[in-house]
Amino acid sequence: MAVLSGKRVLLGISAGIAAYKTAFLIRLFVKAGAEVKVVMTPASKEFVTPLTLSALSNNPVYYTFVAKEENKDLWNSHVELGLWADFMLIAPATANTLAKMANGTCDNLLLATYLSAKCPVYFAPTMDLDMYQHPSTKENIETLQGFGNILIPATSGELASGLVGEGRMAEPEDIVKFIESDLRSKLPLRNKKILITAGPTYEAIDPVRFIGNHSSGKMGFELAKKAAGLGAEVFLVTGPSNEQISNSFIHRIDVVSADEMYNACHQYFKNVDIAILSAAVADYKPVKASSEKIKKSEQQLSIDLEPTKDILASLGALKTNQFLVGFALETQDEMANAIQKIDNKNLDLIVLNSLKDKGAGFKIDTNKVTIIDKSKKISEFSLKSKEAVASDIFDIVISKLNE
Repeated sequence: MAVLSGKRVLLGISAGIAAYKTAFLIRLFVKAGAEVKVVMTPASKEFVTPLTLSALSNNPVYYTFVAKEENKDLWNSHVELGLWADFMLIAPATANTLAKMANGTCDNLLLATYLSAKCPVYFAPTMDLDMYQHPSTKENIETLQGFGNILIPATSGELASGLVGEGRMAEPEDIVKFIESDLRSKLPLRNKKILITAGPTYEAIDPVRFIGNHSSGKMGFELAKKAAGLGAEVFLVTGPSNEQISNSFIHRIDVVSADEMYNACHQYFKNVDIAILSAAVADYKPVKASSEKIKKSEQQLSIDLEPTKDILASLGALKTNQFLVGFALETQDEMANAIQKIDNKNLDLIVLNSLKDKGAGFKIDTNKVTIIDKSKKISEFSLKSKEAVASDIFDIVISKLNE
């Protein structure tokens, strides 16, 4: 669930029998890569224990304004909790808690946190059939939706009273799917398909040796992660790399040589909206690779080389409505060479970095880039992590797509 990875989830629990389901809910969020903090009403502790939820979330559980620790009073700041979260989920939301939320009643830590929250708030009601159908409950739900809070509707089924009908809290799996779908629908690259290349290529000399470079693929993999986090479906064509990635929205296509990368890029390019070619493709390959290992001798060995296919230029020639981004790693005349590539290869953006910049280059976690668009507007950035560089690149890509 890429959209939840790295998200900070504030789970509010009120006193309904469905509180027992929150243990499963926390596990699903954590499994999806989210960090979870829990705020409970005092009465909800009768249904599920803070110890259980703390163990599952790997965070303290909050239920009083003041906590005791080593004979000291510690203030649990509802304001800080509200500011910490990327989104808040109140589940189960009982009739009592819904009424207090709708009317601004603030008599426990959960409600104070709700009133302080700056983030989106989801709520999943749970109560008996007649309570859920009561006009006051319906009015409170409408009021909360009018505040911008997001309803996760109750479902029909067997209720704690023995009645069968509407009022049952949505199942944890359905709550997570609902939130993921809602978050994804608001992402800037939703419904976009992106081709990203990463890593080096290896050009065979013989079955043992090859021509290659020091690229690790880190930059391309960070770009793929960022694109998926922004809602895109990603086709990651990577040369040999030790980098790992696990995301249902990222399709990894492993290749070895420049020819294989060329073929893979041409296979996917026609169906994507954006292509970012960050791979360090070998510029030359042996004219003929030996089928057997070349034995060492005292004589000099010469290997005839020929240029590899220019993947970026070939895609630029085919481009219809795709947004095409290239990378340029230069050691001299950096800016002039990068600008020339924009025109020669029909690019929308080029990302320039220089091996002369300390902290930039291969096999490290940082990079220093300059981004140039086709109108020759230049954006320079300081040395950053490659994760942050990926964010900068997509900020500019998205702004250009919105122009």
